[in-house]
Amino acid sequence: MEITVSARHTEVSDALREAATEKIGRLSRFLEGMDRAEVHFAEERNRRIADREVCEVTMEGHGHHIRCKVSAPDGFVAIDRAVEKLEKQLYKLKTKLQRRHRGGRRNGHEASIGDDGSEGDVDADGLVAGGGPRIVKTKQHALKPMTPAEAALQLELVAHDFYFFTNADTDRAAVLYRRADGDLGLIDQAT
Repeated sequence: MEITVSARHTEVSDALREAATEKIGRLSRFLEGMDRAEVHFAEERNRRIADREVCEVTMEGHGHHIRCKVSAPDGFVAIDRAVEKLEKQLYKLKTKLQRRHRGGRRNGHEASIGDDGSEGDVDADGLVAGGGPRIVKTKQHALKPMTPAEAALQLELVAHDFYFFTNADTDRAAVLYRRADGDLGLIDQAT
């Protein structure tokens, strides 16, 4: 696996670079075919934040992208937390791929994986047996064409972290969302 380690607003020591390369490299045992991994360290500038060291890892391979972002008091703890998250994500992806390879479920139900890795059946109403995530509310939303600026105003009015709308500039579905840094991001449907 090709692993790149980079940093912004912080220095990455040789020991931290080696630890990150070694620990991320070991993740290839969970799922073969992950070709590349990018490890990016950053430091939050706000002194009131206790966990100022941020580690963001993106893994790619065979058309799959796995990403995690964690914060910790120092870089070594951050990389350990990132590895824990990535192990869970890789395990879920591997079981999903194995299930797909075996032909999926035979009883006509989808499967849902809980936080503990256990599976549950999802019935037609979105209810999960076995304690996994389930759909608890369904909403219908009229997509009125509007500009991203108008959508930003609506986002503030509904007090959610995202707003789904039809972009009047592109005439396609779009999502405006609030980023962790407080700014807004726009996801526009591809052609």
